[in-house]
Order: sequence, then structure tokens, then C-alpha cells
Amino acid sequence: MRTLIERLLAGIQTILPQHFASRIVYALMRCEIKWLKNTLIVVISKLAGINPAEAASPEKSDYVSFNAWFTRALKPGVRTFETAPTALLSPCDGRISETGDLHDNQILQAKGKTYSLQDFLAGDEVCPQLLDGYFSTIYLSPRDYHRIHMPMAGELRRMIHVPGRLFSVAPYTVRQIDRLFAKNERVICIFDTAAGALVLVLVGAMLVSSTETVWAGEITPNKNKEVTVIDYPIGEIRLDKGEEMGRFNMGSTVVMMLPKRMVADLAGNGAGDPVKVGQRLADLATSAIN
Repeated sequence: MRTLIERLLAGIQTILPQHFASRIVYALMRCEIKWLKNTLIVVISKLAGINPAEAASPEKSDYVSFNAWFTRALKPGVRTFETAPTALLSPCDGRISETGDLHDNQILQAKGKTYSLQDFLAGDEVCPQLLDGYFSTIYLSPRDYHRIHMPMAGELRRMIHVPGRLFSVAPYTVRQIDRLFAKNERVICIFDTAAGALVLVLVGAMLVSSTETVWAGEITPNKNKEVTVIDYPIGEIRLDKGEEMGRFNMGSTVVMMLPKRMVADLAGNGAGDPVKVGQRLADLATSAIN
């Protein structure tokens, strides 16, 4: 019965006006009418289970819109960032969808479903470096802190915007729709690190009205229908371990990838496990930090 319901819900999404619905949410989340934004903050926070005590300011009056609240900063010390040189950090709060090694160029989406590295990364030249490499897919629900931080220090080389669909990335949809992450709109960020190429992919989703990075600002939504590639000069943008690199303005998914043999050991985290930003997801190989 559960599978049947999931298939029905996923099927409905194929006929919904995904981008139109997301544009409506975009406007609503940024509405500055005081009573409306305060109502949204109270009602959605309760429904989603957001903990206001973690926010740098728990006062509704300090936020001009629901979106400002949704992307709120946290109080100092609410999250602990592992400082060990070999620690590969979780880039965000959320729950691990899948993690482990790629099988050649195939990334595990869910049991029985995979998608290809080349499709996901729009055929970028970084793909050969990632064959049989490490990946971790983390789903952010509405209750989670929505800023994304660097899992290790890196220098930005390239950012790619790939237009696409906006299927929900909730677990039931991931289980039902083939190649979902390779179909959805996404922002691909490629960094040079001591461990080689670090790829962070911010995957868009139904009602996720905007994705942004600290260096480029808001990237989606936009009207581009073609893949957009921006290369960055050496030394222009370098981000330290734990530093903020971007944010979602509603819940979505982050996929992180590193080359083969750069990750020595997973830190006991597996599919379904909750994680917090700054938590150690894995240990880097000694060769990756020397």
C-alpha cells in the first residue's frame, strides 16, 4: 500500500506546474507584510518542528520576511565544527539519503536506483577524477538549518547552473522517480582541495524557490534554459573549512563528492542517519592532507 501511495504522489508531480508553483512560494516567502510573515513564521515553525532557541535571534520582529527567518543564523556554539585535520565535515544539517563509494560512474540514489556522474555534473571535465570516488547525499527537511558550509578548505574553480525539473526530493519521491537528482535543477560547485576535486551540488526541488552562494548571491530562480558555466581565476575565491558557502531558501538536498581513495573511513554514518553541520562524516586519507 505504501509503495502504491508513493507512486501516486510521485506521478502527480510529473503534471504539476513545478516552476510556477515555486515562483508563488518565492514571492510568499519574501512578503514583508508584518502580520503575514509573523503568521508564516509561527505556523510553519510549529508544523516543521523548527527550534527557535537555536536561532541567533528568536524574535520574529528581527526578520523582515519568512525567508529571512528560514535562512537564519545560529547562536554561537549551537553547532560544533570538528577541527581534526583529517575530518571531512557534514556541509549541512539533514539526514543522509545515501553514502559510500560510486560504482565506476554510478551514484546510488536509492535502493535499486542509480544515476550517472556525467548526467549529474553536465559532462564536466571533473568527472573522470571522481570515478569510484566517495559521495554523500544529505536531505534537508524544513526543520533544518539551511546554510551550507565547507566540509574542508577549498579554492573555487567552477560553478555550473543546470536548469531542470523541480521534483520534490523527499524520501518517497527519491525512491520512486528514476534519475531524480540528474533531472532536477541544480548548482554545481567545484573546488580544488588538498584531496583533489571537491564537488558540492545544491539540488533544487519542488517549492525550493531560491539557491544562492556567498560569492555569487542568488543563482536560482532564473530564466536560463541552457547550462551556464562560470570559471574562476586561481586565488580569487578560497573558503576555509567550516566557512559558509551557500544556502537554500527552502529544504532540498546537497550531494558531496571526492576522488577515489581520498576518504579512508566513514565515521559510522549511514543511510537514514541524522547529521548536523560541522559533524565528522568521514576521515580523509593521510595522503589527502599531506
